[in-house]
Amino acid sequence: MKLATLANGTRDGRLVVVSRDLTRAVPANDIAATMQDAIERWADVESALRSRANLLEAGKAEGVIHFASADVLAPLPRAWQWLDGSVYGTHGDLLQKMQGLAPNPKGRPLMYQGISDQLFPATADVPFPSEEDGIDFEGEFGVIVDEVPLGVTPEEAAGHIRLIVQINDWSLRVIGKTEMQTGFGWIQAKPPIAMAPVAVTPDELGDAWRDGQVDLPLLVDWNGKRFGAVEGYAMDYGFPQLIAHAARTRTLCAGTIIGSGTVSNANYSEVGSSCIAEVRAVEAIADGKPTTGFMQFGDTVRMEVRTRNGAPVFGVIEQKVVQA
Repeated sequence: MKLATLANGTRDGRLVVVSRDLTRAVPANDIAATMQDAIERWADVESALRSRANLLEAGKAEGVIHFASADVLAPLPRAWQWLDGSVYGTHGDLLQKMQGLAPNPKGRPLMYQGISDQLFPATADVPFPSEEDGIDFEGEFGVIVDEVPLGVTPEEAAGHIRLIVQINDWSLRVIGKTEMQTGFGWIQAKPPIAMAPVAVTPDELGDAWRDGQVDLPLLVDWNGKRFGAVEGYAMDYGFPQLIAHAARTRTLCAGTIIGSGTVSNANYSEVGSSCIAEVRAVEAIADGKPTTGFMQFGDTVRMEVRTRNGAPVFGVIEQKVVQA
């Protein structure tokens, strides 16, 4: 099942069910008013939403509309909580070597809590105050959970994953380096994230949902040129482990989004990267200094996931960097 949030002039939009080929949609606000409402009442509304999805695929749904990415908000336009991991080991190792940092402690995933009161739509221009802040994109996967009790095991946590999403986690790298040195974490360096237009249930991925990971490549283009085609199935910790880590000392409210961190592969010389900082790290390690610059005003980034057969999954993130 695929769900999206149609823009309707409100902060939280209107819930719609989307066809598998992402060309059609049907309103579902009579079942659940918004995506957040659906997640909070998932046990009560899932069956009705799936029935609506089946009618849509069979061509029998009423009120069908054309689906276009420009007409929707982020699946969750704002969320109670956004927790981002960093669990692709190659990405962490490269940036640590570049910055001369000690390796991360083993047996504990990295995670921070970011801004979640505003999440950018997939096609929105993204404003930044200065090119000098080191504007970077980060291609990620994420999950949206229903309420997760304190102290769940990874096995229990897997049952709380309701939707899977595709994310662009914007970063300001120059500011980030300074904020990391304070030991208090990021504030200015982490603007709102963007999300692909459609959120999907795990069963929608079929065999590509494996061990709590998305076993598909994330395709990233910068200014129309392929930047990366990086496989998602390379996480040191799958999403069930990340959820259990976050819930060790607290309940996670319904609608919490948990990210994977930048998708990265050990064969980056072949498949590319999902963020600029990683390419700069490779250059610095090899040549003593990076040569690739960060994004400039007017630059665009495009991110998409397709099945091995070429079918669309989450839709396309395509954004332009503009001056605030």
